[in-house]
Amino acid sequence: MQKVLTVIPTVILALALAACGRSGQSEQAMAYGAAAPAPVYDAKMAERAQHAQAPDGEPGLAAMLAYEHSASVQIPADRIAGRQQAVQAACNEARFGACVVLNVHQQGGDWPSASVTVRIVPEGVEPMIALAGEDARLGSRSTRAEDLAVAVRDNAQVQDRLRREMERLQEFQQRPDLAVADMIALSERIASAEAQLESAAQQEAQYRRRIDTQLLTLDFRPPGGEAGRSEIGQALREVGATLSLGTAWTIRAVAFLAPLVLVLAVLVAIIRRVRRRRRAPGA
Repeated sequence: MQKVLTVIPTVILALALAACGRSGQSEQAMAYGAAAPAPVYDAKMAERAQHAQAPDGEPGLAAMLAYEHSASVQIPADRIAGRQQAVQAACNEARFGACVVLNVHQQGGDWPSASVTVRIVPEGVEPMIALAGEDARLGSRSTRAEDLAVAVRDNAQVQDRLRREMERLQEFQQRPDLAVADMIALSERIASAEAQLESAAQQEAQYRRRIDTQLLTLDFRPPGGEAGRSEIGQALREVGATLSLGTAWTIRAVAFLAPLVLVLAVLVAIIRRVRRRRRAPGA
């Protein structure tokens, strides 16, 4: 009995130490879990997005963002064309990475302006904007992003379904006991599945292109002072045309209102004469 009483406190002490050890390990594990970095996803994320797992066990999606940037550069009017050509040349030469010119617009006259739209790798966006704004003033700038994770996942699922369907159809096509009508139907179905698979693959390439590269639009305009002077100069140059136009509209208005004025004058004269006749006998 005395041995039993001696053993019981020892067992209780051991259990308490074990519980404290588990609690400390649990707290340490929670601390490391909270500090764990988020998973990093590269450009080829279609399969990962399809099979990713959220913390609650439900299928999750990795962010697949397609970025579009726009920047406005205020630069003297006589330097707009040269700066546009410099940006276009830098893109064609892939000076800041893979780049494709998508759109070029230039306007002269009293309101000169130009714009360049390129698709470039993410690392080249800032250097290209710096080149456009060199020795100039960077005006407004905006960035927007579209999350294509759901679209990429759905496209991957469509391609997977079409591949499995083609495999089954090709297995049926190998059967020696197929009738001619069945073989024709299978061939048509395989051709349709191949066309759909090719279309889905092209859509996937477009998604990947939008994710791997970014759209950048650069807009070049003269400063506000130059624009104001241009408007004043144009107004002075258009004085003759404005005067001619105003005179023409005045003549048209007089010609349009003359018959109405004549009719009103006749009516007023008739009304006055009638009133005079009514007043004459009473006088």
